[in-house]
Amino acid sequence: MLRNQEDVVKLIQKDDRMMEIIKAASKLNLPDWWICAGFVRSKIWDTLHGFEKRTSIPDVDVIYFDDKNIDEMTEKNLETELRAILPDIPWSVKNEARMHIINDIPPYISSEDAISKFPETATALGVKINKNNKLILTAPCGIEDVLNLELKPTPYFKETQERVAIYEERLFKKNWKAIWHKIQVHHTT
Repeated sequence: MLRNQEDVVKLIQKDDRMMEIIKAASKLNLPDWWICAGFVRSKIWDTLHGFEKRTSIPDVDVIYFDDKNIDEMTEKNLETELRAILPDIPWSVKNEARMHIINDIPPYISSEDAISKFPETATALGVKINKNNKLILTAPCGIEDVLNLELKPTPYFKETQERVAIYEERLFKKNWKAIWHKIQVHHTT
């Protein structure tokens, strides 16, 4: 049974493949880095649905925050480095110090700030290993929604009609309910 962040950390620590992926990302020594979104959410929902085999994820999102180097080519080079370590993983690396330009929003102040502004609370999660080799979980919007199988927009995606529309479009395109039938989807309209 998953009740809190500590339970989620223990769940991930017991998953050798997830730990291998996290350790691979840690080798890049990126500033303010996290593996986030579906990597964490899917593991939780798979467990809460009793799936014996992990559902596939389209990518493993590695984010970091480096406002001194916002060249997109750096991200591509980091993906290449990660593919050299684990070639079977669909790596996606993004510097959150530059993503505000892409998303046409005010700049983020950190990777956790960026995670807090992901579209869904259940996706606003990240994991990493700290310098003491301890697994850390961040959940800036809380962990309750993902543990309660609820899909809701983050506060940031309730602020404007444009963001509400993006949230609703993601619900439609991702169709998470087709994979995890127990989740309760909360619409904004």
